Amino acid sequence: MPKGHSLRLSASAAAELGRQAAVAGTPGLVHLDLVEGGCERWTIRVRPGHLAGVPIARADGVTLYAPAEQLELLTGLTLDYRGDLSGGGFLVLPGEGVVSCACGSAFSRGKEGRQATQ
Repeated sequence: MPKGHSLRLSASAAAELGRQAAVAGTPGLVHLDLVEGGCERWTIRVRPGHLAGVPIARADGVTLYAPAEQLELLTGLTLDYRGDLSGGGFLVLPGEGVVSCACGSAFSRGKEGRQATQ
């Protein structure tokens, strides 16, 4: 993993990533990338397998990969997972200088948010 990178995984996120990877037939391998758009500038997308990129986080036997060009955007974030009887989803817990939207799956850094671009 790149030195100084600080994306963190909560215990519930690591457990759900491990479950999804196992179900997909790629135990321990998960890919995360950011897609522009949504209620804030960046929306997270999580898919099983090692599609491309570099390892950015490891927890509970799961390695999370992301495109190298997105490492700076992911620094200081925590990936969490919340589930209930009606479903669940991954959430971005913001760090300093990061704004997360109400749904929790999108974020902006500093002044790059939706409000700043409109």
